[in-house]
Amino acid sequence: MMTTLFRAAPALLLAATVQAQTVLSAEPGSPSDPVLAELIRESLNRRPELRQADAVVSAERERVPQAGAFQDPILTLGIQNDGFKGLQVGKMETSYYQVMVTQPLSWPGKLGLRSDVATGGVRLAEASVSRARLTAEADVRRAYLELLLVRDRLTLLAKLEALWTRAHGLARTRYETSEGSQSDILRAQLERNRLRQRRWALEAEERTRVQAVNRLRAHPLDESFQTTASVKGLGLPSIPGIAAALADAERRSPELLQSRLQVERATSQVALARRERYPDFSLTAAIMPRGSLEPMWAAGISINLPIFSGSKQVRAVAESEARVAASDGAAETVLQVLRLRVQDRLALLTSLVESAGIYRDGLIIQSQATVDSTMSQYRVGRVTFASVLEAITGVISDEDGYLQSIVAAQRVAIAADEVSLDPAGGGAAGLAGGAVPGAGSAGGGSATSGGAPATSASGDASSSSSMNKM
Repeated sequence: MMTTLFRAAPALLLAATVQAQTVLSAEPGSPSDPVLAELIRESLNRRPELRQADAVVSAERERVPQAGAFQDPILTLGIQNDGFKGLQVGKMETSYYQVMVTQPLSWPGKLGLRSDVATGGVRLAEASVSRARLTAEADVRRAYLELLLVRDRLTLLAKLEALWTRAHGLARTRYETSEGSQSDILRAQLERNRLRQRRWALEAEERTRVQAVNRLRAHPLDESFQTTASVKGLGLPSIPGIAAALADAERRSPELLQSRLQVERATSQVALARRERYPDFSLTAAIMPRGSLEPMWAAGISINLPIFSGSKQVRAVAESEARVAASDGAAETVLQVLRLRVQDRLALLTSLVESAGIYRDGLIIQSQATVDSTMSQYRVGRVTFASVLEAITGVISDEDGYLQSIVAAQRVAIAADEVSLDPAGGGAAGLAGGAVPGAGSAGGGSATSGGAPATSASGDASSSSSMNKM
């Protein structure tokens, strides 16, 4: 039953995959973000990988008429002469010129089956184009997401700087009124200077992210462009139902389509191998002019005798049947991996959405209130400056963690739209707790963002948190 389904599904899957290309352009980001939509359009029009894939399809299409064409006829010119003393054409009855044409012919049905096998190659190449387009769009989305993240972190760094300026002002006021110590002022100045280092690191990462996007759209690497979106503006992806997610992935997966097309093509090769056991033949027609004598003519048919079919044609059938079995197994493997990836991503996305909700609805609000309260208490001498440092670190850590949770969820959604077979979020995914801009400011500790996954931008630039390198 599974084999029958695999052989019947490719035509429907190919049509669904092609139709899905228009749906993909309407997935998250494109309608509400004209910058991203233009970046994707440029990448799809200019990326060399897509031109390469299209050229392969064109090459495969040229093979179809070749596979179904007759072999070229053979023209033979010759002379038959009696003796070596002179040309006897027209003098001797058995001396003549010869013009002969031979047309090789295949057994009925062979050419059609060869065309079917070549057509299968075209459909496989078209599925490869679908994969290339999905990957190209996903690469742009990931690279753009990383750029938004680093620009939002620069904005977050500015907020951290404002908090340190406020804390520095409080420390100076308390010192001038003999209520605080000089060490509080020095610590605040130290952290403000450290911010300059973190800003340089983030600005360098921003240039790297811009270069990654420009590479994907075939623009000069250092060409700058503005973004109007923000990570918070992207929001959190919706969580689809398991049945709908599985059905969508199976409908759009180029790898699943290719594996099923391989089964279909291998089946055509079995039919061709069986037909190859029948002999081919050749038709021959010839005319022999004899000068002044009446011309002669000849016609004939020749058939090759497959007397060694036991070691050739029969073996070819067995080979093709084994390849069908192998293709069936490969298709089933792809289907299992695809379903695993869908369920893994749904579980990860659910966790990330819940984590981001905690940041948004609880931690950030509470952290900001803690900062305000701590600074107010420090102003009247009820807490130490270390408490202020800890509160500032906490609020920036939570805001940065919220950003990274959104980005991680968006990465998972991009991988789902890409129908990627890579683990987790797709690409080079992994779990990494992103440290916050203020890491190290309270006792040298490093606060984490709650374990938000960090994924690279498709190999163009690794996803890293510049703020946590200092």
